[in-house]
Amino acid sequence: MRATTFVSTLTFWRSLAVESALILLNDFKRQWEDIGASAVEGFSRFGKSGWYILGGELASFEEALAEHWQLRHAVGVGNGLEAIQIALQATGCKPGDRVLTTPLSAFATTLAILRLGATPVFVDIDSWGLIDLDLAERVLESYPDIRYMVPVHLFGHACDLERLTALRQRFGITIIEDCAQSVCATWKGTATGTVGQIATTSFYPTKNLGALGDGGAILTDSDEFQRLARSLRDYGQTSKYKHDFVGYNSRLDELHAAFLLRIALPRLPAWTARRKEIAGTYLTQIRHDSVRSVGQPEHSNSSWHLFPILVDPERRQDFRRHMHEMGVQTGEHYPIAIPDQGALRGMRIEVPVELSRTAKFCKSEVSVPIHPYLTNSDVDAVVTAINAWKC
Repeated sequence: MRATTFVSTLTFWRSLAVESALILLNDFKRQWEDIGASAVEGFSRFGKSGWYILGGELASFEEALAEHWQLRHAVGVGNGLEAIQIALQATGCKPGDRVLTTPLSAFATTLAILRLGATPVFVDIDSWGLIDLDLAERVLESYPDIRYMVPVHLFGHACDLERLTALRQRFGITIIEDCAQSVCATWKGTATGTVGQIATTSFYPTKNLGALGDGGAILTDSDEFQRLARSLRDYGQTSKYKHDFVGYNSRLDELHAAFLLRIALPRLPAWTARRKEIAGTYLTQIRHDSVRSVGQPEHSNSSWHLFPILVDPERRQDFRRHMHEMGVQTGEHYPIAIPDQGALRGMRIEVPVELSRTAKFCKSEVSVPIHPYLTNSDVDAVVTAINAWKC
């Protein structure tokens, strides 16, 4: 074998070894080792029922989720994007309406607004990556026709719920809280999702409360909004074959509802506690002059969907390569601000204030593993890898 061939082969096998030993951002194999037997046993209940859509498992899960969130109603839908879209439509949002929102989030947050024909109005973020509520107030003062707002409780941090309540009352706006990353997060003891007219969440598998595929939910205290949401998710039907609205096919399947009800939701408190424990270790033990933990707002008891850190934009890829070589997977949330996405070229969007903090955050953020199946050794290895970076 020629020397060059030998070296390339050795490099290939070493790379495979590193990949297999990586400390992952999400480790679904470990999760399944823990819950798989219970999940299969739980599926037998709805499997034997012969009812796979809009059945008893979904009804029971919706009741349990509403109780967990301390709201009156939960409506299971197909995914987090459609949860926001249906919530907006149920509250009367229509084509041409302006919707105040954040430029830093998963694209689904804005896509839900665009799919209704509404206009996203973007406001810059604060130092934690959340929508800047001071700027939001100024924009609402300047644009009195803005009637809707979709704040995102990003990374598992809670936005200032007192300020959101004040904005809702002062300007008479409808607030749809995007809680896809914030289940179990609170602000001064008040749960995210409870100060707007409607909250939405996602059950994408990576979420703190995740299903085995796509799913989402709408949560509200309003009888009228939940009635409309239930109709809209099911083709706009108000009764069998009677369609009063142009709706969607967006229903949380019984399989996912059974998993969420019987497996994930009962474990959510322990999973959340473990995430907080890991975050506490990172916050106290990451000590590197060129790495800054974003942390959490003073009054936010965060649920730590992600653990974002900030590094010099010019060194971000070097840092990520270093972490990979040390056996740690990393991510970027989110490298491109939503208004800068190519899909929005030519679309009707508004950016009334400079998004300077958003631009810097997008270039600097790196996410490190923070899921409940990390061992203490894994957490120590992540800390060691970060602190060992030579930049």
